[in-house]
Amino acid sequence: MKPSAEFDRYAANYDDLIRDPMRERFTKSDFFHRRKWILIADFLKRHSLDPARMKWLDVGCGKGELLGYGRPHFAGVAGCDLSGEMVRHTQGLEVHLQTAPDRLPFDDEVFDLVTAVCVYHHVEEQHRVELTREVHRVLKPTGVFCMIEHNPYNPVTRLIVSRAPVDVDAHLLTQRQAGHYSREARLQPLESSYFLYLPENLYNKLPSCESLLRKFPLGGQYAHFARKPSR
Repeated sequence: MKPSAEFDRYAANYDDLIRDPMRERFTKSDFFHRRKWILIADFLKRHSLDPARMKWLDVGCGKGELLGYGRPHFAGVAGCDLSGEMVRHTQGLEVHLQTAPDRLPFDDEVFDLVTAVCVYHHVEEQHRVELTREVHRVLKPTGVFCMIEHNPYNPVTRLIVSRAPVDVDAHLLTQRQAGHYSREARLQPLESSYFLYLPENLYNKLPSCESLLRKFPLGGQYAHFARKPSR
């Protein structure tokens, strides 16, 4: 079954389908979305990039939860998703329907930032490089791509993914593979970091600890950043 059809079925009760006892020990809130936004915002700050002057596209945006965090900070935000039902559940966001896993429904060089959060493990291998080339196409020169994925080296992550109905088609990829897709699409890898080592209550008390561990490949997820070269 195509991912678009699967996620059409999952849209109405998606939050219930991703519940897992291990996941709920980590957090019972929207911490995962908030943590990703913190990571992206930190990257922009460290690289002196002002989101108030940037347009952001979130590929595979689902119901737009992550975009909701960033929208107040950006000049403009947009999303796209293969699932028409997921798109229908977005609230007040500019979200477009994708018609193919390796095609993005936007013009050339529109965005300063493109993210793909836990998307590529649903994309079949033969489409991953072409999807990344599409990211390159819609990025402005010097624009940034951020891919966030589950870390296959984390045993808890693998366990949760293995029993999640929404991940029945999942094929996890390593940070090295993420870098390969970037280079194949003529994007320049900038940095990668691992995160989600700490459950929400500990992270809120000791947020700097994850920064110290960012290069150790044991976090629950990782983020890979790459840049489109200037002309």
